[in-house]
Amino acid sequence: MEILAALGGLFALVMVWRTSARATRRAAEGAKAGVRLMSLAGRVIATAAAIVGVQWIVIAHPGNTTLLLAVLGVPALFASYTLTKALTVTTTDVPQQRKGRR
Repeated sequence: MEILAALGGLFALVMVWRTSARATRRAAEGAKAGVRLMSLAGRVIATAAAIVGVQWIVIAHPGNTTLLLAVLGVPALFASYTLTKALTVTTTDVPQQRKGRR
């Protein structure tokens, strides 16, 4: 009887361990998606700050119309690219399955 109780306890311990490992894996995958989003948001903010800085310098020191148009036009292209990339979903996070499972 004690052997059966020990085997039952061991079985329960293994099941709890497997369940916690799956939950940990799901939490890690969710965290990866959140970090990816925050990294992209940081790049968007840094790019916007650089654009605003360059535009501010050129607008504060007027004189060359071509330079002014370039400073306003070229960053608009970068901003549109960055915004398009930020708002477009390019990957899907599919959980990896172990080999042998169907």
